[in-house]
Amino acid sequence: MNNSIYLDNAATTCLDERVLKVMVPCFSDVYGNASSLHHFGAHAKAVLENSRTTIARCIGANSDELYFTSGGTESNNWALRGIADANRHKGRHIIVSAIEHDCILNTCNQLSEQGFFITYLPVDSDGIVDLPALKEAINPKTILVSVMHANNEIGTIQPIEEIGRICKNHDIYFHSDACQSFGKIPVDVNRDHVDLLTINAHKIYGPKGVGALYIRKGVNIFPLLHGGGQEAGLRSSTENIPGIVGFAKAAELCVQEMKGEGKRLSLLREKLVRFIFKNNESAYINGHPDKRLPGHLSFSFHGLEGETIRLLLLLDEMGIAVSAGSACSSNDKSHNASHVLQAIGLNPFEARGAIRVSMGRFTTENDLDIFTSSLSQAISSLTSIFSISTH
Repeated sequence: MNNSIYLDNAATTCLDERVLKVMVPCFSDVYGNASSLHHFGAHAKAVLENSRTTIARCIGANSDELYFTSGGTESNNWALRGIADANRHKGRHIIVSAIEHDCILNTCNQLSEQGFFITYLPVDSDGIVDLPALKEAINPKTILVSVMHANNEIGTIQPIEEIGRICKNHDIYFHSDACQSFGKIPVDVNRDHVDLLTINAHKIYGPKGVGALYIRKGVNIFPLLHGGGQEAGLRSSTENIPGIVGFAKAAELCVQEMKGEGKRLSLLREKLVRFIFKNNESAYINGHPDKRLPGHLSFSFHGLEGETIRLLLLLDEMGIAVSAGSACSSNDKSHNASHVLQAIGLNPFEARGAIRVSMGRFTTENDLDIFTSSLSQAISSLTSIFSISTH
């Protein structure tokens, strides 16, 4: 679509040309299997390990603590299942927040069917985890706490350093899904006392289909995949060298540009907030007003929640891409209300009515101006459900 404006970077990002440039040779020149002993394999192995070191450095980890996967979903599944299977002799209690990504919650559902007890931590109206509730939930059988660094639907950033400290004091493993935060705000596994960290490439202008799980040295975890013994025997499968090289370049660029880009996106976000409240008395923000990702904004309009899908389609016709929340939720054929929005106190009707705008590296101020003008035009063409119900 010509002249289209993409404002759904929380779902995925386009590949940065600088990332593509380093990936291309890996399809034709660095094509050896990194497990092979000949010089083709040795070359691929060297490229693989250089990429591992680059990404590990971005999160304050050692290179031998980073294991490549197919993406965030696999990493999250591995973290939960691997810890559960390896440590069930210690206990079968796992704690997660109520606003985790579906891949965490669905894995927990399966673990509960296998005899594990899951505690779902409540959050406040801004989406912040209740720390006293975490302390109260911990018991001698608790083996893992999993709380995402930043929420994909509302952008709220969690106090993971405090959560990590609590877990460390109780000698409990702490896992954090950092797919949304990595590359946008600082992540340091040692400062934050994180034992396992999930990251991926396609949220940071890298390729799809590649991610990683950081596992602190000494953590007792079982493999999720079994096979040829790649990734130090913990994640078998021939490594995706082009994807991993792109992942490393994308991570490197994000860390280098983080400070300036974060400030630029925060200014764009605040401009959007001012416009929304100035022009729509019924507007409200979902998530924490300040402790949120720089380019992320979730908002709704009282009385128009039931018209959100129509609104998104109208914007799409105008060439503007935004979302109603998690991209993965579009695969839910039951069309359930957002579990994240319900967790922060919205009713089921309101929880179907959020608009998520997630700006990124290639979003300009002119894009935002076009979006706000189009948003006003689209809203004016809709009729409030509340006004209909009064007739």
